[in-house]
Amino acid sequence: MSSNTMENAASRGFYKLSWLQRIGFGSGDLAQNLIYQTISMYLLMFYTNVYGLDPSAAAFMFLIVRVVDVIWDPVVGTYVDKHNPRFGKYRSYLLLAGVPLTGFAILCFWDGFSGSLLYAYITYVGMSMLYTLINVPYGALNASLTRDTEEITVLTSVRMFLANVGGLAVAYGIPMIVATLSPDGKINTVESANAWFVTMAIYAVAGLVLLLFCFTQTKERVVMDKSETDDVKVSDLWVEFRRNRPLRILAFFFVTAFAMMAIGNSAGSYYMIYNIHSSADQLAYFMALGSVPAFIFMPMVPAIKRKVGKRGMFNIFLSVAILGMILIYIISMVPSLRSQIWLVYLAQFIKSTGVIVATGYMWALVPEVISYGEYTHGKRISGIVNALTGIFYKAGMALGGVVPGLILAFVGFDKNNSVSQTAFAEQGILWLVAVIPALLLGLSMFIISKYELTDEVIDKINMEIEKRSTEKA
Repeated sequence: MSSNTMENAASRGFYKLSWLQRIGFGSGDLAQNLIYQTISMYLLMFYTNVYGLDPSAAAFMFLIVRVVDVIWDPVVGTYVDKHNPRFGKYRSYLLLAGVPLTGFAILCFWDGFSGSLLYAYITYVGMSMLYTLINVPYGALNASLTRDTEEITVLTSVRMFLANVGGLAVAYGIPMIVATLSPDGKINTVESANAWFVTMAIYAVAGLVLLLFCFTQTKERVVMDKSETDDVKVSDLWVEFRRNRPLRILAFFFVTAFAMMAIGNSAGSYYMIYNIHSSADQLAYFMALGSVPAFIFMPMVPAIKRKVGKRGMFNIFLSVAILGMILIYIISMVPSLRSQIWLVYLAQFIKSTGVIVATGYMWALVPEVISYGEYTHGKRISGIVNALTGIFYKAGMALGGVVPGLILAFVGFDKNNSVSQTAFAEQGILWLVAVIPALLLGLSMFIISKYELTDEVIDKINMEIEKRSTEKA
């Protein structure tokens, strides 16, 4: 492509970003994952075994928090679309919400009011609302950097790579640090409470530094004029949902995908401690394997997508994830296999490979449905669309929080036993790790098969949008 052609493409919104800009944007997801993944993987165990809540009470609280999110997300999305803060329409919130999010995340893992449901509600609801205040505009920021579909794919790959750096830091680092700092060397006892607090403080502050770096390296280029967003309102969320079919498909995919991840992640530590009877370092290795495949396969996503297409890539990697879950179940049911820890690791690696690629790439589809809405109805309401996807992925997280707590309560999980559980309780944990997530993945595969926006279609849509903008000017 000639320099003039590249300049013309850029002037039409098809920007190519530098690697520093790509890494800078991705560092925002790395920062958020230091908190989100810790909440997803370990908060339920902290609440039941360390803080002292009953599993059923924790499950109901997770549900209430997600109900609050359903109300809060569209409010945030509407506010973001209608306002233009001094430091940028979307990037400003990395600064505005970063510091209070850090504080609330740390307080979620403080046992100063041990056993108090009120304190748990206040800190968890507050943390979740502040997380939304960063996550919704951050998601919209993606679509404001460029319209170029290939650049969006690369940007998403970098973002997911760094998100999984955060996931790895949490999965491996959290249990290792907590066990090291804990007087009894465990992560699931009352004695480990202070170790959890110190560890979360380290991770939350590191996340704040990364949010500031993300702020310095991002520049919004594709945004609607103020006059075009003045009439944005909360009801636009539901209007857009009804008229934007690709958005509906993606939203339902988010529900099933995040439910699958949240259930599996929250049950992973229970599985290793009570089904496999692992040590702290073995638990750390198992949880780390939930992120390691990202460093192998996420850089290959652009090439894989070009080779097999979006639908082919989803089908291949969702199938790989299901295979890994089947292997986990078989290995766990056969004592001679369960004692071979390397087989457990192998099954986890296979499962995680499929999950990471399929669920990582889905974020590249969000700018596509935003462009589709702009093309068909003239409004580029990025905040509203990201609020809607936020509602659905948090609905998935709600299932991920509620289902494990209810299952643990049903199978008679003993929160006071840090070593073993009944055979029935172990079977319930195994269902949470393998069976229920596999069923959700099958449903996810069916849902995403209905997505019809190919790269060719999206390229034509974006070119037409820019042509209209040029003619209007």
